[in-house]
Amino acid sequence: MLRTSVFPSRYVQGAGALATLDDELARFGTSAACLVDDKVRAMLDPLHTNAQRVELNVRTLEAACTDRTIADTAAWIRETGAQMVVSFGGGKVVDVGRAAADDLRLPFVCVPTIAASDAPCSALSVIYDENGRVLRDRFVRRNPDLVLVDSRIVAQAPVRFFIAGIGDALSTWYEAQACHRAYAPNLCGGRATALAFAAAKLCLDTLLAHAAQAVDDCRAHLVTPDLEATLEATVLLSGIGFESGGVAAAHAIHHGLAELPAAHALLHGEKVAVGTLASLFLWAVPDDERKRIFRFCRDIGLPTRLAAINVDVDDTAALMMVAQRACRAGEIIHNEPYPVTPERVVAALQAMDRYAARLVD
Repeated sequence: MLRTSVFPSRYVQGAGALATLDDELARFGTSAACLVDDKVRAMLDPLHTNAQRVELNVRTLEAACTDRTIADTAAWIRETGAQMVVSFGGGKVVDVGRAAADDLRLPFVCVPTIAASDAPCSALSVIYDENGRVLRDRFVRRNPDLVLVDSRIVAQAPVRFFIAGIGDALSTWYEAQACHRAYAPNLCGGRATALAFAAAKLCLDTLLAHAAQAVDDCRAHLVTPDLEATLEATVLLSGIGFESGGVAAAHAIHHGLAELPAAHALLHGEKVAVGTLASLFLWAVPDDERKRIFRFCRDIGLPTRLAAINVDVDDTAALMMVAQRACRAGEIIHNEPYPVTPERVVAALQAMDRYAARLVD
């Protein structure tokens, strides 16, 4: 199997980075189609005022990333005659923009205003149906041409988003490690490079060293070295690590949890964190490692019990629905270095919940 890795063409992060956007976009042309969600549209007002080199055409987008939304958005972009696509906001706006830009063969620029997942740097859009269930992963032809992260804006967002991004990034090392052991493919068509594997490990090490303080800083809307380090881990290191390292049980269990209507109000990273914790019971992980990760999740506010994600630990029918979705043929859970069945997933979820219940300092 060939070794492969993919990366965004350019990554920019820091307080006030948004002020450089006009110069950054001028690398790709003079007209941009900008997708925003309603919560951040006002953020574009000063950009309109200060823009000197690039015209900004703006469309508010509230819909989920469905095939219909992508087609409608691509039609609007085509009408504007824009030379690039820019997404401002969270994961759904980013995924729609990424897919629409790919359909039109235009450069794609990602400006995340929250750090709730590791999606910004990737070539992956998650496609949902109209009921909020995951349909499939869509891989576009190339990673973003630019990812621009203004840490001051991220720090102003609700801290729940920042915590969810940590939950998503927490899975990166464990899933890359599983793929490495199983000789399973990554998401770009090959085996992980040493650089991707190192990025995944550095992601985990950075979170363990800085995330607790970073969450407290974000809660106070402070941009600090701990917040910057954690932000880089959740967006860049995790983005490289998951895509070029590979994914496995944690994200498969997320897909299963997304089948439950009660879990639809949860953020992606909150469900992935539960998937990561459950994955620690799919095989005999040393107890000190489990304690380290459970305490980490508890300390920063990630869910460690099923009740925290609106799932009843005694509802075996619901848990089996999650497990069957996670274990369906061709699913990424089979990248684990051992056979995984729905019954094992149900047992892991219940064992995870019981472990968290009795864990004390």
